[in-house]
Amino acid sequence: MNKMTLGINIDHVAVLREARRVNDPDILQALYTACENGADQITIHLREDRRHIQDSDVKNILMHSKVPVNLECSINKEILDIVSTMRPHRATLVPEKREEVTTEGGLDVVRFEDEIKYAIEQLHDSLIPVSLFVDPTIEAMDRSKELGAEMVELHTGLYSNLFAMLHSNLPYSNHAVTELDLPRNELEVRLEKSLNEIKTAALHAKKIGLEVAAGHGLNYHNVSEIMNIDAITELNIGQSIIARSVFTGLGDAVKEMKKLTSR
Repeated sequence: MNKMTLGINIDHVAVLREARRVNDPDILQALYTACENGADQITIHLREDRRHIQDSDVKNILMHSKVPVNLECSINKEILDIVSTMRPHRATLVPEKREEVTTEGGLDVVRFEDEIKYAIEQLHDSLIPVSLFVDPTIEAMDRSKELGAEMVELHTGLYSNLFAMLHSNLPYSNHAVTELDLPRNELEVRLEKSLNEIKTAALHAKKIGLEVAAGHGLNYHNVSEIMNIDAITELNIGQSIIARSVFTGLGDAVKEMKKLTSR
């Protein structure tokens, strides 16, 4: 079985900092703690609205990180120019809407084919490998390869929501996913279908020469099924680890996830 790389997304540390507009918690302390406790990679998202990670954070993290940095960004020209100058270890192109709480789905590699192709070419000109954050479909895998990406990250949001609606108290909370308020037997069928779609997409991506990552909504309870997919060799996990760290400390939260995701 292939080794699994664990990327720790530390955006939510910056979310806490920006909530009070003070330099606390310190994003660099989060970086150091994550690296010291098993992170194989640091993932951050430089959003157009700068709601959490700032340009200066990217520069400082790239300067001080002892592990590779995966920089998520949109296909916005201004953002691409910044990323091309900063030259992270990898850029992951993601869809982005100002009104969303978090990334809601994969990049539409059909609708935005020309813009994505241009973005990949620009990043390649700066010698930056590119991953595309996409939904787990065969078409998305083929288009990603045709557009020149080296890697795909499979959006696991639907799988994670289905798992939570079936196996947690989410249905009884204010954050229940209303469109998934379904009988348990239907949720079970949909969960299995979603997992099979991820498996099929991952295997096809590997077959056509793409590296495969996965992320979005993964946590300590639902990650084991994704770990069983040998074609997936990288996970990027953030919110659940930062949430756990409120109670355990970031070091222990990272160690626990590292243990769950080690092959």
